[in-house]
Amino acid sequence: MDVSDLLTSAGINIAICVMLLSLYSILRKQPGNACVYFTRRLVSEPVRGTGDISCFERFVPSTGWIAKAWQATDDEILAVGGVDAVAFMRIVVFSIRVFIIAAVICLFIVLPVNYYGQDMQHKEIHSESLEVFTIGNVKEDSKWLWVHCLALYLISCSACVLLYSDYKSITKMRLAHITGSPPNPSHFTVLVRGVPWFPDNSYSNSVEQFFSTYYPESYLSHQMVYGSCTVDKLMKDAERMYRMLKSIDPRFLDRSLPYCIPGGAAHPFMVLNLRADSVSSSTSMDRLQSSQRRKECPAAFVFFRTRYAALVAAQVLQSSNPMLWVTELAPEPHDVYWSNLSIPYKQVWLRKITTLIASVVFMFLFLLPVTFVQGLTQLEHLDQLSRRVPFLKGILKQEFIHRVVTGYLPSVILMLFLYAVPPTMMLFSAMEGNISRSQRKRSACIKVLYFTIWNVFFVNVLSGSIIRQLTVFSSFKDAPTQLARAVPTQATFFTTYVLSSGWASLSCEIMQPFPLICNFFRKFILRTKVEPSSCALTFPHHTEIPRLLLFVHIGFTCSIMAPLILPFLLVFFFLAFLVYRNQILNVYLRK
Repeated sequence: MDVSDLLTSAGINIAICVMLLSLYSILRKQPGNACVYFTRRLVSEPVRGTGDISCFERFVPSTGWIAKAWQATDDEILAVGGVDAVAFMRIVVFSIRVFIIAAVICLFIVLPVNYYGQDMQHKEIHSESLEVFTIGNVKEDSKWLWVHCLALYLISCSACVLLYSDYKSITKMRLAHITGSPPNPSHFTVLVRGVPWFPDNSYSNSVEQFFSTYYPESYLSHQMVYGSCTVDKLMKDAERMYRMLKSIDPRFLDRSLPYCIPGGAAHPFMVLNLRADSVSSSTSMDRLQSSQRRKECPAAFVFFRTRYAALVAAQVLQSSNPMLWVTELAPEPHDVYWSNLSIPYKQVWLRKITTLIASVVFMFLFLLPVTFVQGLTQLEHLDQLSRRVPFLKGILKQEFIHRVVTGYLPSVILMLFLYAVPPTMMLFSAMEGNISRSQRKRSACIKVLYFTIWNVFFVNVLSGSIIRQLTVFSSFKDAPTQLARAVPTQATFFTTYVLSSGWASLSCEIMQPFPLICNFFRKFILRTKVEPSSCALTFPHHTEIPRLLLFVHIGFTCSIMAPLILPFLLVFFFLAFLVYRNQILNVYLRK
């Protein structure tokens, strides 16, 4: 890949980003899109007017949102998004600071050394190969290698100092948040699982006897966990139908309409009412106790009188059998993942091992699209493709098409495949048996991070073909040498990946295409009133944190070897700073 291919990819991505950001600045001014772009404000703050915006101003792009996102302080982010939002934004700020230092060092010191590392006749800049600007262009035994080592140590020391400063401030903020928060019921509650079964006793009585015996002074009460039943389902159906019918325009409530249309004669509430009557007729008070006992799960929430007693009970091993009487601090009520509480604790370890194996298998299955994508960046593979598919030979000979295929298309294909990863990892984390939604999201975040680091970085570095990957190392001693030769040659791909996956993904994040389409469908097709609470979203930590850390990893790896990647990385992190601040302030709710 040469400089002209990189400039073509950069031009395409800049045009897409400018178009999407301009379109966003117009769409956010439309009153009908307020539930998409101002969800958090509509849910948590009183409804306000849209302001005096003329018809002309509503359809002209503006940069007002950029100024508001830039001027927001950490205190405002803390009040709106909590400590998690501030910590996330500190990752972005840390990346900006450390890569500004890296750009100053590498672009003005390391890049000239790489460019003049060989005794060769240079072409014009736009015709030069990008490998000329990498460390691969420095001849062996060069006396200028100390420049790269000095730059590496300067960047590493700067990163350590900045990390220490950020960790210190975040730790103080977290401690102030814990000490300043009002008492929460979850602070006094312990979740116990693996309650043993006794034929002559219920789970509830077993829990009460156990904690009354071993914690007589601090034990307060307990609440058993019950399995879902028909009544719970009826209540959820009734609440869902009430919200739906409340939002329907009264003009459409016509009794002459068929059953399948809202407002038809055979209203769904009739079916619901019949089901409720049948349940109530078949349920009596004398059968309630035995029915509850059958639906008891071997898990319970145990309440203590003090936070210290709850913490001690959560940390102490309650039984010689580690599968019985397992205790941990209970999550907040809104954070509990209720469906997983009924899972027997003995199955949790089996589920964790199974999901780990499934994640590894999924990572290796992903080698196929990654290898295909990497093949598009190599000229010899394109020549083989054109020989096997003759009608592509004339198309690939066109200069612009060739630049798009080698400089833009590979990273776009890889980005499209990666969109399937977070939902899959979230499903694996739900099957794992996590008891809270935050644990599930954290587990998915770790899985996505390992997946992206392995498949986007290491596999792209080592790939050419699967056979080549299997034979690239003759022994483990050759691994550093092979990596040292492979990484500089693949740095050009990572540069285009930052352009396509980084810039474009941030533009799509601020556009919110899926909620926007859903809002249009509900308003103009279903003709229902859209409630802001139904559109509320929480911050997608399991997708955004791995993306940020992947680009940080790519930046640290390639900054010395291919300094041209640093300007594109800095643009990505500056854009991320503005986009994520805007989304935290206006869109995402805190849970």
